[in-house]
Amino acid sequence: MSDHASKALVEASLPGEPRTYDARSPLAAQAAPLQSQNPKPTQQELVGNKRASRIHITGASGSGVSTLGTNLASALSLPVFDVDTYYWLPTNPPFTIKRPIHERISLLRPNLGHAQEENGGWVLSGSMGSWGDEIMEDVEHVIFVDTATDVRMKRLREREFMRHGERIQEGGDMHEESVKFLAWAEAYEDPGLEEGRSRVRHEQWLRGVRVPVTRLSGDQDELVVMKEALKALKRDGEKGREEEG
Repeated sequence: MSDHASKALVEASLPGEPRTYDARSPLAAQAAPLQSQNPKPTQQELVGNKRASRIHITGASGSGVSTLGTNLASALSLPVFDVDTYYWLPTNPPFTIKRPIHERISLLRPNLGHAQEENGGWVLSGSMGSWGDEIMEDVEHVIFVDTATDVRMKRLREREFMRHGERIQEGGDMHEESVKFLAWAEAYEDPGLEEGRSRVRHEQWLRGVRVPVTRLSGDQDELVVMKEALKALKRDGEKGREEEG
């Protein structure tokens, strides 16, 4: 799960740092429709020498999707967007009320369009599934981060405590919600999981993707994962902040 949907996500970034746009900012209304001045690239062009600049990263909760998105955006000097910002309405506690699908699209699509126009591309991290088919029409490369359940759960438990502290402890106002979330995340490999992200649903979705798909192990160090992603995107000749010192 990504940063709270209620967090202000419009940031003025330093050179080379990723920028994140808030779905509710004036920028969303001002941004141009998501379209390229050039004809949409063919599958053959995408698989060939084309260097992808519209990248979607997905995977199970806690797999390292958001981390890779941030690192990759920094390395490529592109804005990064998180699906959860558009999926959930801002509430307290967070992540309790879903935004209607048409609203997700109407907020996300213009922001991506503005990023394409101003920066020549974007990185989108998170899980959309079938509701994001319209967005997928503009994606050039998909990265699926596959991470062992025990690794994911360790990260998620640490992240839950860092974000919510005593609120998720027994007696806290978010305790029950946190317990349910962790149980749901741990059931990712369960073929009978009926709601949200699951291995079965992801694999079904990936089979229908019409652009190159790269699978990476999220068990590795985050910089190793980023370098593997850059290589798959044919962007490994570009340096991120951590290499520039």
